[in-house]
Amino acid sequence: MDRKTQIDTFGALALTAFALNLAFNQVVIKVTNGGFNPVLAAGFRSLGAVVILTLWMKYRGVSFSFPRPTWGWAVLSGLLFTFEFTCLFIALDTTTVSRASVIFYSMPVWVTIAANFMLPDERLTRAKIVGLALAMAGVAVALGARSGGHVSWTGDLLALGAAVCWAAIALLVRATPLEKVPPAQQLMCQVAISGPILVLIAPLFGPLIRDVQMIHIAGLAFQIIAVASIGFLAWFWLMSVYPASTVASFSFLSPVFSVILGWLLLSEDVTLSVWAALILVALGIYLINRKPRVAH
Repeated sequence: MDRKTQIDTFGALALTAFALNLAFNQVVIKVTNGGFNPVLAAGFRSLGAVVILTLWMKYRGVSFSFPRPTWGWAVLSGLLFTFEFTCLFIALDTTTVSRASVIFYSMPVWVTIAANFMLPDERLTRAKIVGLALAMAGVAVALGARSGGHVSWTGDLLALGAAVCWAAIALLVRATPLEKVPPAQQLMCQVAISGPILVLIAPLFGPLIRDVQMIHIAGLAFQIIAVASIGFLAWFWLMSVYPASTVASFSFLSPVFSVILGWLLLSEDVTLSVWAALILVALGIYLINRKPRVAH
């Protein structure tokens, strides 16, 4: 498909479906944690993604080699990926999907703040400043709301740590030689580094097996195939076809879907403060990613 200058119906539907896929994944992670140690599940997810990505890259003839100047950055990206999903999987084990997702999807906030100082062409605009203020207020509301459902400072702060790691990975890709590495190779590096490390450190976080049933195995398979492999490859493809700012603007849908799915599928008690935090974060992310209008 040729590169497009604006979003079309197919692109809007595909990006909405991707946001829904990511949101549903938060529910699946929480359910899967009922059968597996969360860090072990994260490790299995990465190792499974290595297998699928290897087959896909061989089929497409994508090279596995990294340019020498990118080696150190690639390893750092993999380590950040490891820490991100250690934090996220434990967060979803200790707090609700709605709370963790609102905080985790604040990632664009931290990217925007850091990019203002690190990337010359990513300066703050008035809309971004307003968006930052709204989103940060939303995170503050989410962290401050300590009633309703399973509330955990550990889970909330780990979700925030996962968001910061995700932001750091995004900045590495934009501000280092990794920018020239094809997305499939970047993803392969991240899952190949994180998989073994997560499996090795999993015993530090409790028993490896809890109460494994078919639903937990199915959940793990979903994470490997629909998210860590095909899902992210689809995201990279959408980024190659549609304007990056337009693609990024759809990210505000993921926390919205996550809160709704947590409420519908897990019967989570979503308080008014969580809904308020969601609205603030989603609106803030939209303003941060919105493409500025060009004066005529």
